[in-house]
Amino acid sequence: MRVTIADLFQAKRERRRFAALTAYDAVSAGILDSAGIPLLLVGDSLGMVVLGHETTLPVTLEDILHHTRAVVRGSRRAMVVADLPFMTYQISIEQAMSSAARCLQEAGAQAVKLEGGRSISPTVRRLTEAGIPVMGHIGLTPQSVHQLSGFRVQGKTAARAKEILADAQALESAGAFSVVLECIPTELAGLITERLSIPTLGIGAGPLCDAEIQVTSDILGWTPAFVPRHARAYAQLAKDAATAVERFQSDVASRAFPGPEQSTALAPEVAAALRDGLADPT
Repeated sequence: MRVTIADLFQAKRERRRFAALTAYDAVSAGILDSAGIPLLLVGDSLGMVVLGHETTLPVTLEDILHHTRAVVRGSRRAMVVADLPFMTYQISIEQAMSSAARCLQEAGAQAVKLEGGRSISPTVRRLTEAGIPVMGHIGLTPQSVHQLSGFRVQGKTAARAKEILADAQALESAGAFSVVLECIPTELAGLITERLSIPTLGIGAGPLCDAEIQVTSDILGWTPAFVPRHARAYAQLAKDAATAVERFQSDVASRAFPGPEQSTALAPEVAAALRDGLADPT
């Protein structure tokens, strides 16, 4: 049975901090699921770490549906949350309903995530009234990267911090079951976590949130050219992969690969008969 909203609420009540990670394919989803990660986010970050875009803005709903299906197939226990991409929920509540419904019906997600606070709370309310679980996302909202003048920490002034707190409270009131707090000061994240009864998931928000969510490629060192300040590389997979590929290339060139273990040989009598059958009659 998959992790439920009730399980996450219980973790908050018992002050059991948990980890969440992004996933974009069946193989990685299976690894994370087997490791016990309770929540997998099919984030629109796939636009940057998988598809090679500079921002998340080019990601489409079809992209999210495609990758969510793979993550659902690859996992068994983790809750799978699908990110609603830029402009797939902002135009109207009806549009948001359609996009979210497709994520649950067609892709098999158990919940959706969307960005925004008070301005989006009517949409969150309508979605939750329809039985669609919603994870909020405030602070640094990557889909607003141009409006925010880049990927900058939010809530550093008292006025802005109060706005973010109000956004969090509005999302809870609208029925969101959790909220991502991205790139806000530790003290503000702690205050929001104290004030809300729903779990908070921090990323670049310090250690006081109920959970920590990170982009998997960042913590695995899969994209070493840039590791965000809020991430820590627990492995160097890109370096290991490059070394493995170089060894493979060298073994192929030297005929060390494939060897007998990776090859199939004919029985000696079959090989002899084949050679005899192909012998030049002259």
